[in-house]
Amino acid sequence: MTASLLEVDDLHVRFSVSGGGLLGSGRRMLHAVNGISFKLAKGECLSIVGESGCGKSTTALAILGLQEPTEGTIRYRGQPLTGTGAPGRMQRAKAVQMVFQDPYASLNPRQTVRASLAAPLRLHGITAASEIADRIEVMLGNVGLTPEQALRYPHEFSGGQRQRIGIARALILEPEIVVLDEPVSALDVSIRAQIINLLLDLQEKLGLAYLMISHDLSVVEHMSDRVLVMFFGQVVEEGGWRDIFEKPAHPYTRRLIAAIPDPYAEQNPLRQQDRLPGVPPLDGRGFASDCSTAPDVFSAPARSELVEIALGHRVRLVPAD
Repeated sequence: MTASLLEVDDLHVRFSVSGGGLLGSGRRMLHAVNGISFKLAKGECLSIVGESGCGKSTTALAILGLQEPTEGTIRYRGQPLTGTGAPGRMQRAKAVQMVFQDPYASLNPRQTVRASLAAPLRLHGITAASEIADRIEVMLGNVGLTPEQALRYPHEFSGGQRQRIGIARALILEPEIVVLDEPVSALDVSIRAQIINLLLDLQEKLGLAYLMISHDLSVVEHMSDRVLVMFFGQVVEEGGWRDIFEKPAHPYTRRLIAAIPDPYAEQNPLRQQDRLPGVPPLDGRGFASDCSTAPDVFSAPARSELVEIALGHRVRLVPAD
């Protein structure tokens, strides 16, 4: 079995929120991430999917060190990234980088492409002008841009070109793990396929591991090796992409897949159903779900662990209503 680059074990992230009492009294805890665990291997693409507010972006921020976990451990190559003795932001940046959703908002409009790519190199002690120029030229070539374009500003590029710049900036420090936060959702449909193919080519060429955050299951299906489905801070199903898309076991997963636009389907009963009901995961409460379409396995009492139903395919049991 391939050794894991990244290991997340029982990760919790909680936020204090107002309970609506007089003068802000009665504060409660919002469980944004509620005890998730997973591993990411070298060269693998693991996608975390779910509706907005399910905790997938908070998970990514915790891995990047931009959000302090409340509980749990995050390890990179066996070394803890949290707690006492954890590496600083500079060291973590060499291991994990991020490609943001909005390529224009993530770039400084007053800096040229060259300045944006050179800044992280200088920050990490690479000061030789020739080495900086060489690494920028190579990286621009890797993402399909020319050295001459390094002298331009972000507003001089199209949305797809700006995302290529964002990818180049994420890879300039040669990280092993790249977090992809909705990497194509802000782009025109006509160029999404180009960016997806670029990401796949770079993954193969550089041996990158991707952690992709997305609600677009059509993109996830094309890029992923494995998929985690999150609902209100918990993982409700995980497995290989083929198992998740062809044999989804959890009713919430089936509803997500049913929401994928299908021009060839005349009708789909699942699409006529209401949004999966539930309550925000406050004060440690788990998720509520409508199991009217669930198989018998879901009529078992609620359990806190994911249960393996096939090799590498696990699902969280939920109580019947």
